[in-house]
Parts: sequence; C-alpha cells; structure tokens
Amino acid sequence: MSEESSDRLRRAHQLFVEAYRLHMAGDLEAAIGRYQASIASRPTAEAHTFLGWALSFLDRLDDAIAECKKAIAIDPDFGNPYNDIGSYLLKQGKLDEAVPWLDKAVLAKRYEARHYPHCNLGRVYWAKGMLNRAIAEFERALELDATSRFAQGALAAIRLQLN
Repeated sequence: MSEESSDRLRRAHQLFVEAYRLHMAGDLEAAIGRYQASIASRPTAEAHTFLGWALSFLDRLDDAIAECKKAIAIDPDFGNPYNDIGSYLLKQGKLDEAVPWLDKAVLAKRYEARHYPHCNLGRVYWAKGMLNRAIAEFERALELDATSRFAQGALAAIRLQLN
C-alpha cells in the first residue's frame, strides 16, 4: 500500500469514528456529513452501511438501501448491510423481499452480531402468521446471544399468543 493510500485509509477511519460518535450522540446531519467525507476519502463497506443506518433514522429507507448495496459491492462478505436491507424492507412492509437479504446476512462470512438477522427473520415470520418458523428464528437468535431482550420478549409474546 502506498503512503498516500495509507494516509487516505487513516483519514477515512478517523472520519468514520467521528461520524459514529456523532451518530450515537443523535446529531444525524453531522454524522451523515462525516460518513460521506469518510467515503470520499476512501470508500469502505462499513462507512456505506453506517451512512445507510443514519439515513434510516430520517426515514430515508430507499437511500439507506442504496448505501447498503454499495457496501455489498465493496465487501460481499460483510453481513451488516444484508441484515440492514432486510430490516429496511421489513419497515416498508415488504416482508417477502426482506427474507433473501436476511438469509444472506445469516450466511455472511464477516458478521459479529449474528443474532440480528434471526430476530428480523422472526419478525417477518411472526408478521406473516408463521409462528413456528418465527419461534425457531427467535430461538436461534438466543442460541447466538442469550441476552437478546428482543428475542426473549418476542418468544414470550408468541408463546402467549399460542396459548
């Protein structure tokens, strides 16, 4: 890697960290600007995914999906953008369209929060009235992260619904 390329990567990372801090502080407009600056310095799957996430907080779901697709083009092994696309489609009520994206997230090589796509698949199946499949997804989420309050609560609610 050339020195210039290394400098661009370092700057992109610095801007990404600033963007994430602003995002978590609730300053979405500033965060979006920093994510965009990070991408301008050196595009990464993470910066596109997190830019999409910030845009989703503004209900700009189509823009968020577009950013996630850019992330996948950069790094198809990164699981977050697949899950995020599935989540955004779920918010739009496009349940059947969400499933293939969430399935890809489950299989992604590089993904730390592996329980999220199972939670989202559980939400899809629950909304479609496919309660046994929803239960299986929430149980799988809990196998991956036993502390997931969402999965715990969803399972409890579905089981009450079945009784």
